[in-house]
Amino acid sequence: MSRSPLFIGRIVVLALAVLALAMMLSSGPATRAEIWSWQTGIAMLRWATYIGLAAGVGALILLVTLAVPAFRMHAWVPIAALAIAAVAVTPPLMLLSTAKSVPRIHDISTDLADPPAFVALAEARKASPNGVAHGGALVAEEQRKGYPDIKPLVLKTPPPETVQKAIDAARAMGWYVAATDAAGGRLEATDTTFFFGFKDDIVVRVRPEGTGSRVDVRSVSRVGLSDLGANAARIRKFLDKLG
Repeated sequence: MSRSPLFIGRIVVLALAVLALAMMLSSGPATRAEIWSWQTGIAMLRWATYIGLAAGVGALILLVTLAVPAFRMHAWVPIAALAIAAVAVTPPLMLLSTAKSVPRIHDISTDLADPPAFVALAEARKASPNGVAHGGALVAEEQRKGYPDIKPLVLKTPPPETVQKAIDAARAMGWYVAATDAAGGRLEATDTTFFFGFKDDIVVRVRPEGTGSRVDVRSVSRVGLSDLGANAARIRKFLDKLG
């Protein structure tokens, strides 16, 4: 039995919506599981958006045809396709909106004149696409404009006690603590993002400030040009826990 072009169109639109949703949902977890590269994961998310938008437009066109009584059979198909397409494209469109609202940088530091340097994680940083060096004056200027609130934290506790508080806060946030040096006032750790499993490295530097301590934090992504504000948000949360 032959199927009408309208029926086939509905099936195609529904299939595209399901494909877009599957691509969106698998892009991050498969990247985290190292089934494919992070570049592939990002590309899948981008194509899920394109396919989802195409399915959404197709579903809207099919919904218009429901005005004709003879075309109302299987009316649930375009409705389901539109709903699935909306679920598929909403997260990546939200990420795109966030990307446009924050600086295209991935290295955030509370001390832009003398960013805390990596020691224990230096080799891991050197092996990563983003490297170990700070981006310099241009990155610093972008940070000042985008995140003017990222500043050092001064505490009344002496450096050794502050370092221990920093270790406790890092572990409470789920970071992998790679190295600590109470005498040198240093903590280095790695945080893994939830969806894609991206690894961001953090170095905390504690120096004497009067009778208390000054805490500086630097958080840097290993891959990607923009961090979508993740490093700044991480620093804020960490300093809130200390303060």
